[in-house]
Amino acid sequence: MTPLPEDNSLTPVQDKRNHGNQLFPVFVKLNNLHLVLIGAGKVGLEKLTAVLANSPFVKVTVIAREIIPEMHTLAAEHAGVTIVNKAFAEHDLDEADIVIAATNDNDLNVYIRQAAHDRKLLVNIADKPDLCDFYLGSIVQKGDLKIAISTNGKSPTIAKRIKEYLNTEIPDEIDDTLQHINALRETLNGNFADKVKQLNEATAILVEPATVARSNRVYLSWGLWLASILLIVISVLSLWYKEPEFQTYVQNIDPIFYYFLGAGFVFSMIDGAIGMSYGVTSQTFSLSMGIPPASASMGVHLSEVLSNGIAGWMHYRMGNVNWKLFKLLVVPGIIGAVTGAYLLSSLEHYSQYTKPFVSLYTLILGIVILLKAIKARAKKAGQKIKKITMLGLGGGFIDAVGGGGWGSIVLSSLIAGGRHPRFSLGTVKLSRFFVALMSSLTFITMLDSARWDAVAGLIIGSALASPIAAKISNRISAKVIMVAVGIIVIIVSFKNIYGFIDKLL
Repeated sequence: MTPLPEDNSLTPVQDKRNHGNQLFPVFVKLNNLHLVLIGAGKVGLEKLTAVLANSPFVKVTVIAREIIPEMHTLAAEHAGVTIVNKAFAEHDLDEADIVIAATNDNDLNVYIRQAAHDRKLLVNIADKPDLCDFYLGSIVQKGDLKIAISTNGKSPTIAKRIKEYLNTEIPDEIDDTLQHINALRETLNGNFADKVKQLNEATAILVEPATVARSNRVYLSWGLWLASILLIVISVLSLWYKEPEFQTYVQNIDPIFYYFLGAGFVFSMIDGAIGMSYGVTSQTFSLSMGIPPASASMGVHLSEVLSNGIAGWMHYRMGNVNWKLFKLLVVPGIIGAVTGAYLLSSLEHYSQYTKPFVSLYTLILGIVILLKAIKARAKKAGQKIKKITMLGLGGGFIDAVGGGGWGSIVLSSLIAGGRHPRFSLGTVKLSRFFVALMSSLTFITMLDSARWDAVAGLIIGSALASPIAAKISNRISAKVIMVAVGIIVIIVSFKNIYGFIDKLL
């Protein structure tokens, strides 16, 4: 070891050695080596589990005087693991290739390290970075893709958090990509320059046509939308001039249809601009127009079935769906939504009493929207929510009863709990389709009569707005819209509650 200068200052070379992560990462073919693990407690079990998860056919000899039962269970599942119940002796390393110590005896750890170095073996001493020749990093694995994370022994917690993030962010389908690239690689020949040229030519098709295809899909969607609108206009004009009975029918349409047609269009545009509030704005407007809560909620959910189906499909195509989270959400969400729709429909004859409670709910959501708009900074993400099924059950129930809130409750809770926003959004959108569909079917089955003119206006209005809502979103301040929506929802909801109280008095 180079001695320190007399003034205890570090030389430039020594100073560099103390800065940055200077570990050299390698991937060891552990299946071909003999690993000796000293210690069979909880830490030893953790080390052995990590080793076997990455190299399940490694030959491991575990040496310890005290052995927890879980160690025997794990060893029984792997033929290469042998447990020796004895005190460690340095000759135990004579046949070893690599050593891991997981004991809580510091003197023993030092003895193990010296015995390993005498045999020129690399050793890892658990929780003792200064005694280690190598560290066991956090591992992210997606098929043949494996990423090792090191913090130079400074913070295993940070490494774990990064591992969780990458596990969520990197899709499982990345392994399919690796296999395809490998198959392509096997077809290449020539020198390195030739292979690079061939690879560029082969992969160029993945970029250029995709760009063209995206543009074509945009033009196609706009073309279909405009063609549909033109077809509707032509059909209406034809019926108007050729069928006198149609004129009479149109003239007898309740004006409320046109009110909800415009409202559905506006609310869908707002939802496209800020990504939320369609349910609460539609429900609040419906209640203010005298629509009973059950009929209002049915109209909201029917108009959301198509839009959420399309959004969910697009998120699925883009790989934004966490299927494990989806399975935990969708079934409880449907159960909660059907239960809420059934309860609200059963109380339709008492709508004058249920209306103020629904208005109170929309009032709370209006406050939530307003607070989100004026909040200076986002809260720090906490621990992930574990009771996903309860979140889905409660979110589905409240969404059906209140006409909206699945996104406000479920999505906000998932993101606030530390889950990835993109995967949370895609999963919630797809599950929302099934929740809205089942609650709508329940309403249709249960309600003897409904304001179908209002429902139809809401559905048609939101459908007309959906193709252009995304275009508007980039040109309007989301914060301004959220403030305006929050204030309007609060005022209208408060007005409905005040009206109910005034009648009682």
